[in-house]
Amino acid sequence: MKIKTLTCHDVYNPGASLQAYALMKYLQGLGHDVEIINYKPDYLSYNLWSIGAKWNKNVLLKFLYYSYVIPKRLSLKRRRKKFDIFTKEHLRVTTKKYQSIEELKTDTPIADIYFAGSDQIWNTESPNGKDPSFFLDFVPEDAVKASYAASFSVSEIAREYIDFVKNRLITFDFISVREKTGINILKSLGIEHGCVVMDPVFLLDKGHWEKLSKFQANEKYIFVYDQENNPVIKKAALKLAKLFNLSIYAIESLYPMSYADRKIKDAGPEEFVGLIKNCEICLTNSYHCIAFSLIFNKKFYLFKRTHQKVNSRMLDLLDYLGLNNRIGDNKLDELNLEKFNYTLINELIHKRKEGSTKYIERVIEEAITNE
Repeated sequence: MKIKTLTCHDVYNPGASLQAYALMKYLQGLGHDVEIINYKPDYLSYNLWSIGAKWNKNVLLKFLYYSYVIPKRLSLKRRRKKFDIFTKEHLRVTTKKYQSIEELKTDTPIADIYFAGSDQIWNTESPNGKDPSFFLDFVPEDAVKASYAASFSVSEIAREYIDFVKNRLITFDFISVREKTGINILKSLGIEHGCVVMDPVFLLDKGHWEKLSKFQANEKYIFVYDQENNPVIKKAALKLAKLFNLSIYAIESLYPMSYADRKIKDAGPEEFVGLIKNCEICLTNSYHCIAFSLIFNKKFYLFKRTHQKVNSRMLDLLDYLGLNNRIGDNKLDELNLEKFNYTLINELIHKRKEGSTKYIERVIEEAITNE
C-alpha cells in the first residue's frame, strides 16, 4: 500500500520527531511505501523572533523578553542542527513542502491510506487543533482516512470548536486516539467507533531504540527533562541525587538548569533517547520522556504540567499501567521509592500494543478491499 502520514514531524521537539519516525518505520516494516507529508504551516515553522501574547502587551515586556530569549535561541543552533540532520537521515518526507490546506487540496500527495497522527494534532488550544489539514480535509473520497494515536491533549474541547472537530472526524473511516479521555471526547461528539492505541514509539522494540541512541556517560545520573522550569522537579532532583549519590543531567533549552551537574544544550532526538536509556531515574513533565522510560524499564517520576494543561495523555497512560503513585506533584516526602514491577507493566504494554497493531491491520485490510 502507498501510505501517507501527517503529524507535527519537524518542530525541534524530540517527542514529535521520534513518534513520526516510529509510525513511519513500523509501517515500512510491514512492507508498505510510506511517506510523511512535509506539512509546515507558518505556525509550525521555526521563527527566531516569535513572541508569546503575554510578552507582547507593552514595549518594556517585549524588550525584556527579546533580551533574554533571542540570545538563548541563538545559542541552541547546534541543537536545531541535530534535529535537521535527524529529519534528513531518518524521516522519509514528501519532496513537496506544503504550507496550507489550500496547497494540500490543490496538489494532494497521492496515497491509498492516510494516517493523521500521532501526537497533539487535535489539541484545539493550539493552532494545529484548529487546522483542517490535521483532520485530513484534503483526502480524496476513494482513499482510506484514519488516525493513529491522535491526541486532543485536553479533557474536553472548548464549546466554540465542537462543531469544527465533529464535522471533520465523522468523515474518518477509522479513528484511534492515544488516551481514554480522547474516547470520552469522541463519545461526547456522537462518535462511537474510536479506540485507544499505544503511541507509535511503543510499536518499535527496545532493541531498535538502543541502536538509535547516541548518548554515553561515565557515571550514574538522574535525568531531568523539564519543559516549563518547574521548581518542584528541581527540589525532587536535588533530594534524590543526595539520597542515592547520583549526578544530575539535564537538557537545557530556554530555561536555565543551574542545579544540574551536566547541562546538555545540543541534544537531538538520538541523544534524548540515549539520556533516558542510560539514566538511573528520570524526572519529567514530558509524555515521550515517560514513554521511553517505560520502554527502557527505568524508574521515573511524572510532574504535572502547570503552564499548559496537557496532562491527560500522561495521566491516562500511568493510570492504565497502575502507576499513579509515580506522580511527583508537591509531596516530595512521599515520593514512592519502591521498585517498579516491570513484569506486570510490560505485560500491560504488550497487551495494548497487540490491540494497536491489529487496528493498523484493519485499516490496511480496508484499503486492500477497496482496490
